[in-house]
Amino acid sequence: MDAPTLEPKFLPSGHELGVVAVGFSGGQGKQGVDAAPMALIEAGLINQLRDELEYNVHFDGEVHAYTDIMPRDDPPYRNMKRPLSVSAVTKALSEQVYEHASQGRFVLTLGGDHSIAIGTVSGTAKALRERLGREMAVIWVDAHADINTPETSDSGNIHGMPVAFLTGLATESRPEVFGWLKDDQKISTKKLVYIGLRDIDRGEKKILKDHGIKAFSMHDIDRHGIGKVMDMALGWIGTDTPIHLSFDVDGLDPMWAPSTGTPVRGGLTLREGDFIAECVHQTGSLVALDLVEVNPSLESEGADQTIRAGCSIVRCALGDTLL
Repeated sequence: MDAPTLEPKFLPSGHELGVVAVGFSGGQGKQGVDAAPMALIEAGLINQLRDELEYNVHFDGEVHAYTDIMPRDDPPYRNMKRPLSVSAVTKALSEQVYEHASQGRFVLTLGGDHSIAIGTVSGTAKALRERLGREMAVIWVDAHADINTPETSDSGNIHGMPVAFLTGLATESRPEVFGWLKDDQKISTKKLVYIGLRDIDRGEKKILKDHGIKAFSMHDIDRHGIGKVMDMALGWIGTDTPIHLSFDVDGLDPMWAPSTGTPVRGGLTLREGDFIAECVHQTGSLVALDLVEVNPSLESEGADQTIRAGCSIVRCALGDTLL
């Protein structure tokens, strides 16, 4: 494996890597996703990034569970389950990610369910606005759009709502329930691109259409191929915009990543997932990566396979190549 050779456009050095491990499962109802960061680390991911890809890794060695800041009493609010806990955790995470990003480091966050993106994306967005005066784009790889508002959600699980809060389509004035999210921590719907969608709620379809959000479903990938889809996705973003890649492992077909909370058949192959990560890395614009929704407890025979898939995607996004 070769160390990354591209000069990053928006980072002082391509070799400074901040890692945040988030053992949080409160954005959805299944336990086990909180064990993913440690499983990825025990699989050798951090060592691979340090020793094989030659990153200078800044990692505090802790999988943050944030139990000390989660309230005992956390009743539903506006149809959201555990809103106080998710808000408190993502606020703390946003501050952690911001600290790394404000120092010009690439930020890798290992989750955790996808609600944590409220923290990761907001932290990166704020740092880039302060450091470079630039707005950030987000590429969201997922079987699901995660853009429900509290009112459109059927389940009330906040891991299906992060994009709505990050784009300001969902708002809340109470600081303890995402009211801490300020404009400099949000992204524009015009800077959002989806890849791999195939299980979208009716309310989400309306949101996507009403706001002209760029989305490539599995139908588009079947029709055009992943190479053309990536050309179109990156063309939409442009060459002068920092990119945060938020990758839900359920974007992959369960054949490749069975150990996840909401698997949907008909998804990306592992090579297509790796290709997405490779393409975004090759732009030189990638500044942050989330890997979420690996759940080692759900599919005992497939847990190792899913962990290996997650490690592969991370390595590809950070410059690993086939040759």
